[in-house]
Amino acid sequence: MAMADAETAPMAKGPSILIQIAMLAGLTVVALGMGWGAGAYLKSQQAAAPKPAQTKAAGSEAAPAASSVKLVTQDLPPITTNMAAPTETWVRMDLSLLLDLPLPTETVAAIHQDLLAFMRTVKMHQVEGPSGFQHLKADLRERAMIRSDGKVRDVLIRTLVYE
Repeated sequence: MAMADAETAPMAKGPSILIQIAMLAGLTVVALGMGWGAGAYLKSQQAAAPKPAQTKAAGSEAAPAASSVKLVTQDLPPITTNMAAPTETWVRMDLSLLLDLPLPTETVAAIHQDLLAFMRTVKMHQVEGPSGFQHLKADLRERAMIRSDGKVRDVLIRTLVYE
């Protein structure tokens, strides 16, 4: 008898399709308004972009010293080595040093050997994800700065491949 009652009982109806469409449209308008408002707020908080320096005619004063700073890059030989863990994982890196003036060949070779030795101590879990990459880059930069007595401004990772 319970089965017969279940078959004859009317099914509960949800809200009508018109109400659902109206709610969807209302929520869409609210989301668009919030997005526009957040964008307008962030744009108002953003500092005005500096205007580019005007070029001076020949014979006028020289440009400020800050704009005349030229940095050079010096490529290191590729680093190919296995990692500390897992030992069957190999890494290949192409690096460049960002400098004020080019370094002597001996200093570049010492930096290369130091970074190679460092990469042999790195474990895979230490360099996973974006934060791991940032930590690796910071470690490489710190070691290069120490080895060059502070002459290296930054280490640029051109390629990084794990196999």
